[in-house]
Amino acid sequence: MEPDLHELLRSLRVWDVELPTFDPAGAPAEPLPLFTAWFAEAVAAGQAEPHTMSLATVDEDGLPDIRTVMLHGADDEGWAFASHSTSRKGRQLAARPYAALGFYWPAQGRQIRLRGPVTVASPEEAQADLHARSTGALAAALAGRQSEVLGSVEELARASEAAWDRARREPNAPAPTWTLYRLRPEEAEFFQGDARRRHLRLTYRRTEEGWLKELLWP
Repeated sequence: MEPDLHELLRSLRVWDVELPTFDPAGAPAEPLPLFTAWFAEAVAAGQAEPHTMSLATVDEDGLPDIRTVMLHGADDEGWAFASHSTSRKGRQLAARPYAALGFYWPAQGRQIRLRGPVTVASPEEAQADLHARSTGALAAALAGRQSEVLGSVEELARASEAAWDRARREPNAPAPTWTLYRLRPEEAEFFQGDARRRHLRLTYRRTEEGWLKELLWP
């Protein structure tokens, strides 16, 4: 018997944990310190892969796209992630260098949303970022051809084995299309879930005078 999707959906519950409290009045003046604090708390709470995030872009026709990527860092220059410039997201960011990021940490009922312009780091910085990662990450980058049509699973296996072999032999091997991107948020939203559905939403908007903080209805 095939599973009944609607029955499965009705059986599920969210946030079956004790949720933390959040006082927006005590939030810092800028989003980065709050992000850093929430990220550390997500790690401490045992949230699986808190450094993964959704990346939303649009293509040349303005059609949306989304995928999950890894956070490489966050500082005053922006939230960093990487990909091949020749990949689908790379082409979309070249055509429209504006994007949105979304973090979801159900262990604490928290979401963080960011959106703003995206810039490209220097090739030297991109290669340094790549070579600071694992052998597997380098092998994946060396395999290249991201988002191109794949002829067969066997073709992928052969390319992957060759890339792994090269990554082990040449830990500093260059991956010319590997690109480090930074999203510098113009808006940031911090969402704290509440068991009684009195969710708290704190937004930051960048202005000429600095960051403006506002609360939103859930």
